[in-house]
Amino acid sequence: MKRQLLRGITMLALMVVLALASAVASANAQSAQKVVADVPFDFSVGYKTLPAGEYSVQTIASAGDGLLIRSADGKTSALRLSEPTEKAKDKSHARLVFHRYGDRYFLAQVWSGSNNTGRQLMKSQEESAIERELSIIASASDKAHASDKAQALYETVEVLAVLR
Repeated sequence: MKRQLLRGITMLALMVVLALASAVASANAQSAQKVVADVPFDFSVGYKTLPAGEYSVQTIASAGDGLLIRSADGKTSALRLSEPTEKAKDKSHARLVFHRYGDRYFLAQVWSGSNNTGRQLMKSQEESAIERELSIIASASDKAHASDKAQALYETVEVLAVLR
């Protein structure tokens, strides 16, 4: 009798573990959706410059801190650390946000459009250096025209994307 009871409890525990494992696997599969966009210009991710084209972006690692940016043909890819960011505007569509300095574009944020949080990429040393140069130029210029010059050299560019 005790053996049958022990066997029944063991089977029940095994079924519960399998059910939980299936639920976790299903949740991970759903969260692994990709943001896909056609980027019409070359852009930088960290220390790598990627050519214009179609790209998919998805989170990697259990915490979702890493982003994998991959070209549609699979020939080009980059990895970059990111952190969560909340939307400042009422925009609910999937998109990639770039910082443009002159003719250089840097991927800055990725939004899936499925919730109120996106991923903000860590700035590279190159982008930080460009920002410092712009601030020096702006402070050295006439104060009345400094903001106009800085605005002409810096711009935020959004590229619409889809969630797959």
